[in-house]
Amino acid sequence: MNRVKILAVVGMSGSGKSVAVDHLTEKGYPKVYFGGMIYKEMDKRGIKRTEDGESEKNFREMIRQTEGKDWVVRQVIEETKDLIHAGQKRIVLDGVYSWTEYKILKHEFPHSITFLAIVVDKNLRYERVAHRPGRSFDTNAIRERDRSEIENLEKGGPIAAADYYILNNGSIPDLQNNLDRILKEIEF
Repeated sequence: MNRVKILAVVGMSGSGKSVAVDHLTEKGYPKVYFGGMIYKEMDKRGIKRTEDGESEKNFREMIRQTEGKDWVVRQVIEETKDLIHAGQKRIVLDGVYSWTEYKILKHEFPHSITFLAIVVDKNLRYERVAHRPGRSFDTNAIRERDRSEIENLEKGGPIAAADYYILNNGSIPDLQNNLDRILKEIEF
């Protein structure tokens, strides 16, 4: 267990990424949250987050246009390296968004990183998003978010290129059991 291992969890909104990452953090693994980089910068600039997620979406796209598509991943790499320097050997990356981020992470941590995609049938994902507490979206809003993330953020690439997949059409315990099986397989 001397070698550092990084598990990057990817998936569309409502796929179950947060449930998977919560399961990992409950096991004691630290996480670096891509969305958290956006929230920190929004707070620093005094930009309020809106309930519908529109301000976050706009800021996420703007920061990548003005600071470069690699802005978020540069922040994530810095925080990940801080964890490694602090002695962490197992780290979870929550929410890789773009193909650019995927390529940079593969380059930065070539022998340490594994990508795990959480996928779910689209209609079931839409239903889950419509009913999730605190961050629900109606069907039109989730379709627009999907379009935006695929077209503007290149989100499909990391999902397509993932090393492992979990089909999350079942229960939370099913997801957790599948995740635990993969953790064992990759010796995480």
